[in-house]
Amino acid sequence: MAAPKRITANAIERGQIKLPEREFDPVRHIGRRILYGLLILAVVVCVVMADSTGYRDGADGQMSWLDALYYATVTLSTTGYGDIVPVSPTARLVNILVITPLRIAFLAVLIGTAFEVAGRRFRDQYRRDRWRKTLRGHTVVIGYGTKGANAIRQLQATGVTPDHVVVVDSRQDYVDEANRDGYAAVLGDATREVVLRQAAVPTAARVVIATNRDDTAVLATLTVRQLNPKCLVVASIREAENEPLLLRSGADAVITSSAAAGRLLGVAAQSPLVSEVYSDLLVHGDGLELAERPARPEEVGHHTHEIPEPVVAVLRGGRALPYQEAGAVEPGDTLVVVGCRPRTKGAPSESVVAMP
Repeated sequence: MAAPKRITANAIERGQIKLPEREFDPVRHIGRRILYGLLILAVVVCVVMADSTGYRDGADGQMSWLDALYYATVTLSTTGYGDIVPVSPTARLVNILVITPLRIAFLAVLIGTAFEVAGRRFRDQYRRDRWRKTLRGHTVVIGYGTKGANAIRQLQATGVTPDHVVVVDSRQDYVDEANRDGYAAVLGDATREVVLRQAAVPTAARVVIATNRDDTAVLATLTVRQLNPKCLVVASIREAENEPLLLRSGADAVITSSAAAGRLLGVAAQSPLVSEVYSDLLVHGDGLELAERPARPEEVGHHTHEIPEPVVAVLRGGRALPYQEAGAVEPGDTLVVVGCRPRTKGAPSESVVAMP
């Protein structure tokens, strides 16, 4: 098993792009190529012995299996020594049409491993450059811990594809895990501009900041805003007192994990079943869910309680209005409604509240 690569401090500062790829086992790969070479050798031996009378051995004039193996070995690996030669027209034709292409294939199989190793670095660099040039309107997730991974799963449930997600983390094991899950990742410090440029933040549509430290979240938000003033930035913090600082730094929305967990604990202490409803609303695609949709022309002028779907809020003029304050629906409004999808039978529950 190959030793893990040492990651230098300079690599963390500048950022390293890691794209998901199939696992490469060099021992198995080389073993398979050797097997292919032996198979070609066996084919040549059988071809020679099938027309053994068409060959002449300079030693005794007879062709044995050992002579055929010797002839196949020196013919595939060199141009031959001339001690065993094809003498009949059939044997010479077989050498031209069969053995010569097999010689080329034999050399390609054995030398191909060296060429593949030599070209691997160039191919990886080409993939990285091409990936970075074509990346537009993607989602950057800073931090691939529990919060970051669950944020990506939620985004995927709403239609975001894995090839439009880029993970940034300073921990090698988390970057490797993101690659195994099918996401491109950048290994580096997300508070540094050069690292976020590697993740193509200037062309991103949204950035999710899910770091473990509030000060890191603030610095990352400031750096993101410097690179991309127009993208959507959402951040998670531990302490509610840091929320105003995040908002002033440029975050569009701030989630306080400790406060949210505390409120959910309070609801669960009053009614565990109600807390389960809260939890269900947070999971998209299974059971209850919140969804946005534009107001339909026939709904304009009607109050929210007259709309068949349960409306919990109205997005109007950059504000989220509770349904009781929204009044009549206006043109251009976006409605936040509660939908319900059938639960998948046998699927594991994604609820954040464990119920007996």
